[in-house]
Amino acid sequence: MTESGLLSSLLPLIVLFAIFYFLVIRPQQKQAKAHALMQQNLEKGDKIITNGGLICEVVKPENDCIKVKLNDENVIVKISREFVAKKINE
Repeated sequence: MTESGLLSSLLPLIVLFAIFYFLVIRPQQKQAKAHALMQQNLEKGDKIITNGGLICEVVKPENDCIKVKLNDENVIVKISREFVAKKINE
C-alpha cells in the first residue's frame, strides 16, 4: 500500500475523531471545569441544590466540606463539596 493510499484510508477516521472531539469531549470538559469552579467559589448565603435534591443555604464554606442550613429551624449539617449539584440564582 502506498503512503497516499494509507492516508486516504485514515482520513475519514481522523475527521470523525475531530467531529467527536468538538461536539462531545470539549463541551463536556468546559462544563466540568465550570462546575468545579462553582463548587470552589461558594460563599456564605448562597443557595444550593445537592445531588440528593436538598435545597439549602451555605452557612460556612470550609476546605473539603460545607456547612449548610437545611431549613428555618437552624438545622446545620456538613456536606462534601463534591455533592453540590448547582447554585440557585435568585
